[in-house]
Amino acid sequence: MTPTVLTPILDWLDLAGIALFALSGAVLAARLKQTFVTMAFFALVTGVGGGTVRDLLIRAPVFWIDDPWVAAVCLATALIAWFTPVRWWDGKSMAYADGAGLAAYAAIGSAKALAYGIPPIPAALMGIITGCVGGIIRDVVAGRPSIIMSPELYVTPAALTAVLTVAGMSVAQLLGISNQWAWALGFVCGFALRSAAIRWEWGLPSYGDKEGA
Repeated sequence: MTPTVLTPILDWLDLAGIALFALSGAVLAARLKQTFVTMAFFALVTGVGGGTVRDLLIRAPVFWIDDPWVAAVCLATALIAWFTPVRWWDGKSMAYADGAGLAAYAAIGSAKALAYGIPPIPAALMGIITGCVGGIIRDVVAGRPSIIMSPELYVTPAALTAVLTVAGMSVAQLLGISNQWAWALGFVCGFALRSAAIRWEWGLPSYGDKEGA
């Protein structure tokens, strides 16, 4: 039997994360002056890439194959990108949108992994994979360096979200209370950290910095 994973809150959080990631992929294709077909492809692989890898690893049905809304949401965001000027998405607005998608997906990925009986540490890693892999695929397909190859805080906010979600859900299970506060806490903290990193350009020290290498 397939475990029940999403509640109405996580349903909306899931679709919001998919839409934000898909939009970032479509806008990148628009900046590269690609066709609508390419923009739709970028939107789809960015929107579903992390969740697909997660589902394959936890041996779950791939989430978007049987869901009529996921691919439709990705194509809708491609249409939005196609009919709007690229300048609308300039600046840091897309970075914040991507950060919201990152946190949403990290929370959902961890929650789903736990629901499928994955132990806490691998479940947290599934949250990180869910949040980060779509953007990695987007950047690789576009032939540009991925953000994870820079010191900027990106994987770290996903990790914070995933760890707080897993820890919070474990506590909620022990206390017999709702998981919703754990998802909310993980999302808010992860998005806040990512937003701070965007606003103040926070990053981790790189290997060799102290030696001047």
